[in-house]
Amino acid sequence: MTDSKNAEISSDVSEALSSSEQQVKIAKSEKPPKGSIIMSGMRTTGRLHIGNYFGALKNWIELQNDYVGYYGCMDWHAMTTSYKSAKDVTADARDMYAEVLAFGLDPVKNVLFIQSQVPEHLELFSLFMMITPMGWAERVPTWKDAEADAKANDTHNIGRFTYPILQAADIAVYEASHVPIGHDQIAHLELSREVVRRFNHLYGGKLPEPKPVFTETPTLLGTDGRKMSKSYGNTFFLLQEEDELTKTLRATPTDPARVKRTDPGEPTKCPVYAFHKLFSPASDLPWVENGCRTAGIGCGDCKKKLGENINGLMAKPREKKKELLQSPDTLDSIIADGCQKARLKARETLDHVRSWTGFKSGPN
Repeated sequence: MTDSKNAEISSDVSEALSSSEQQVKIAKSEKPPKGSIIMSGMRTTGRLHIGNYFGALKNWIELQNDYVGYYGCMDWHAMTTSYKSAKDVTADARDMYAEVLAFGLDPVKNVLFIQSQVPEHLELFSLFMMITPMGWAERVPTWKDAEADAKANDTHNIGRFTYPILQAADIAVYEASHVPIGHDQIAHLELSREVVRRFNHLYGGKLPEPKPVFTETPTLLGTDGRKMSKSYGNTFFLLQEEDELTKTLRATPTDPARVKRTDPGEPTKCPVYAFHKLFSPASDLPWVENGCRTAGIGCGDCKKKLGENINGLMAKPREKKKELLQSPDTLDSIIADGCQKARLKARETLDHVRSWTGFKSGPN
């Protein structure tokens, strides 16, 4: 067990990363009552990138002072597409756990767990599969949109098809009343609500129907100028070492109109400027905008300033992560404690579920 100092991040870093003006918005402008249970998670498919931060982790940190948070490193979900490299999925779960701690997610205020270490997820998932009509899963847009791609890369499997049903179990096993989501995840959450509603109707259960906490995230461009996606290999990792960051920025395209150093450009057409808006102080933006449009600065100058700003923000989380990984016993203790807390709550929920369905309670 550890105190909250093991998850410290400087207020400077938190405030700077919050300057992207991406604020948590609640459906119908109604915040959950204080003390409500919130559940969310991220797939353990590699290092955290800026999409993970602005799409999830930043919001978890903002919510942690007012709500009971259950936040997971979702390695079973990762296996749906990374089943051929299971050992990497396991390593990535540990690495992700260290990173969320390094950025300031407090293991005292929240329950942080690794999905595969809480087997109650799978028990509730099994029951939910029995009561979920095939048509409900077939209509989820992320399955329909990705089915052709899944067939092409050998991930057209049952696990990927039932992914949203496992998500429903992930939420319900902690009796969460709210889930932070982007607007592109409405269909997934609605399926979770329908599964829970059907369970309650069939068995007289009292599982909460999870409500959305809508989060606004910026449109993120990748390092090649296209939409950021792991499938494109153009993600921008958060805790890159300084030399790695330099290489990443060097390869990032700029406004194609700036062929020569003396050519003026348009910053809104440049991926580097989009990163400046996320990571640089507001006082730097006029320098970038005016310098680009007047050719007063070169693209190299612009990238150098961005690199300095990112390195300044990431220095403390980067070192904190190193400290955690270099103290494996401490990190293992934090992980074990978080997973144990998660299991206690999940077992309590499963006792209720078994009572409602008439099944005897399993061994503890």
